[in-house]
Amino acid sequence: MTLAATPTTRVATHCPYCALQCGQWVDGRGDVDGREFPTNRGGLCQKGWTSGSLLAHPERLTTPLMRASRSAPFDAVSWDAALGHVASRLRELQAEHGPDAVAVFGAGGLTNEKAYLLGKFARVGLGTSQIDYNGRFCMSSAAAAGNRAFGIDRGLPFPVTDLDDAEVVLLAGANIAETMPPLMGHLGGARLVVVDPRRTPTAERALASGGLHLQPVPGTDLVLALGMLHAAVVDGHIDADYVAERTSGFDDAWRVAAQWWPERAERVCGVPASDMRRAVEWLATTSRRYVLTARGAEQHAHGVDTVTSWINLALALGLPGGPGSGFGTITGQGNGQGGREHGQKSDQLPGYRSISDPDARAHVAGVWGVDPDSLPGPGRSATELLAALGRRDGPKALLVFGSNVLVSAPHANAVAERIAALDLLVVADVLPGETAMAADVVLPVAQWAEEEGTMTNLEGRVLRRRRAMQPPDGVRTDLEVVSGLADRLGVAGFPAEPRAVFDELRAASAGGIADYAGISYDRLDAGEALHWPCPAPDHPGTPRLFTERFAHADGRARLIPVDHTPSAELPDPDHPLRATTGRVLVHYQSGAQTRRVAELSAVAPESFVEVHPDTAARAGLTDGDWARVVSRRGTAEARVRCVPSMRLDTVFLPFHFGGEQAANLVTNPALDPISRMPEFKVSAVRLEPA
Repeated sequence: MTLAATPTTRVATHCPYCALQCGQWVDGRGDVDGREFPTNRGGLCQKGWTSGSLLAHPERLTTPLMRASRSAPFDAVSWDAALGHVASRLRELQAEHGPDAVAVFGAGGLTNEKAYLLGKFARVGLGTSQIDYNGRFCMSSAAAAGNRAFGIDRGLPFPVTDLDDAEVVLLAGANIAETMPPLMGHLGGARLVVVDPRRTPTAERALASGGLHLQPVPGTDLVLALGMLHAAVVDGHIDADYVAERTSGFDDAWRVAAQWWPERAERVCGVPASDMRRAVEWLATTSRRYVLTARGAEQHAHGVDTVTSWINLALALGLPGGPGSGFGTITGQGNGQGGREHGQKSDQLPGYRSISDPDARAHVAGVWGVDPDSLPGPGRSATELLAALGRRDGPKALLVFGSNVLVSAPHANAVAERIAALDLLVVADVLPGETAMAADVVLPVAQWAEEEGTMTNLEGRVLRRRRAMQPPDGVRTDLEVVSGLADRLGVAGFPAEPRAVFDELRAASAGGIADYAGISYDRLDAGEALHWPCPAPDHPGTPRLFTERFAHADGRARLIPVDHTPSAELPDPDHPLRATTGRVLVHYQSGAQTRRVAELSAVAPESFVEVHPDTAARAGLTDGDWARVVSRRGTAEARVRCVPSMRLDTVFLPFHFGGEQAANLVTNPALDPISRMPEFKVSAVRLEPA
């Protein structure tokens, strides 16, 4: 265990926010400084620079809280009382309603150790199939698309530093100038092509670099990619040798794209055919080129197919696995990669194994010392799980670790109704977020600088999170919470020490797609840069995938035929606009942390709606007015920002705010049939004065 820093010494660790996992120094007072690391090269964004201010925040939770009813005030209680009460209620509810009466909801910000132990606790300690996490709202569509195309899901199958000398980079639905500012430092020499309905700061950088901003109708990115694939074929830009030697399925994919000549695609997506052809030419005639997707392409009810369409284009041009080229998906949450690899997804076991695979069940059950038949099967995905809470055949209790579902989940009004219907809600958190304040029991847990563990960044690189300071008196780590609950439920095998948990994770992942068997705390502490798969202690890790073969049995990548499907709901006379959601520079996720940082909140203290001035005028609104954004599901209030570059048919809401300003009051819970990703990016709405 790494010794905590003193006020005058510093510990090398990583930022608690996004999946870049920028290097930081943190001292025993919680003061933060940038640290030289490949992803950030010593720099940090505003969120990273101010992250230490939350360690001693006056609203910090430092004692367990309980209340007799949801309308009653909280009382401070001892840990024994809190954990004893939770364990007793879990036993009672499962005795009455069965194992699936209890559900667990995790997060992509949890360490690998927490994600692993939480998955094990659900399936062995509770015997429930009802576990999922907020990564279902983040990377699930990209993960599913990557698995079926390449046979593996790793956000970037190459190091971030490979982008340093890129000549052309296409960013589909990625506003990294605001969401991951240090990543822009790796794209300084590239001509950018940005696909986004908004003129974001990233799109502005593209135009300044001599690149392009392709501004499609929300929900039509797939049409744009089909039009570009058509142009690549007809204009003679495909890499025929690569397609023949390294892929399969091109003819089937082309039969669909053949129907989407750029001029036809333009009529649907709104992007000029000439811009499609120009972007394809740039990608085809340079030697160092990349296609990267993010949430804008993925958070749709057809997100898997949309990402697949960009993969098809990249494969036709010969990018994935080529020298100095590639396709990647930009992981969002801090441990979004590791979080989905080790068992907190409803359909997965550690090592990125399928819970429905008999061999996978046998391997993991052997590590856990249980009968494979005792492990439950796949459960509900995140949105479906939340919709089932408190219903006759749904969970009666929910344990939440690291997530603020009342703000982050779609159709937030419905989620609040289901939360209210529970017999027991338990939330482990560091600050009194909206979901924590709706709970029956709140458990105060340690923050990033107060704990040990590992994280896996967007490159598949496993990193050490090191303790710089002790947590406040009365605060426990999430591992200690899970271990304590397991003890009270009479279930052995749940260590609270991070290194012991990681060593067990290594064994459970061995032989899986995400194989961590050769990664150890000792190797990481010695400074080795280890990307999974790393199957043995003498293996150097795999920073670059696909250089010789893809992960399918035949070594080939798959082009999958995909066609345009309209968004799950379309505008009508009562809801004539399309609302899309996203992030702003100074806030992160549900805002439960960043809204409490004075420097950040001063920049963005309230929600806003970006709208074209003409569209605002038609609704009787002007810049600075408060507006109601009304969908078929609910209403969000936001201050009007008139932005001349906005599409006339589109409005934008940030999703960092709660209460009446929550963007997810209007979003659509329609799900992708494969990934079960909700349709965050397109909702039919109207604007009216508040």
